[in-house]
Amino acid sequence: MIKNRIETIQSTIESSGNIPAEAKAELLELVAGLKSEVQSLSATHHEEASSITRFADVSAHEVSRSRKNAELAETALQGLRASIQGFEDSHPSLVAVVNRFATALSNMGL
Repeated sequence: MIKNRIETIQSTIESSGNIPAEAKAELLELVAGLKSEVQSLSATHHEEASSITRFADVSAHEVSRSRKNAELAETALQGLRASIQGFEDSHPSLVAVVNRFATALSNMGL
């Protein structure tokens, strides 16, 4: 399930005509890091890992839309950031990747 969602995120970013090539490359690099970190987390915290990937998926969907909805985008990013709370000490690399992903999306107008 998590693997499929990560693949969906990658596909959404790759196929979007609304994301500049440079931003796509950055996001895809971050998704690769997210994939590794979330797979590690899912061994002990499957539900939390699933939530992180769901919010990442929704966030990627919002950035790929031609007509962005600021309210939906903000809700998705808030959910993504909230989904990593409590993992700062135990999974700092995951927190760093998710924060970089959220920041990259924010910088693109989300």
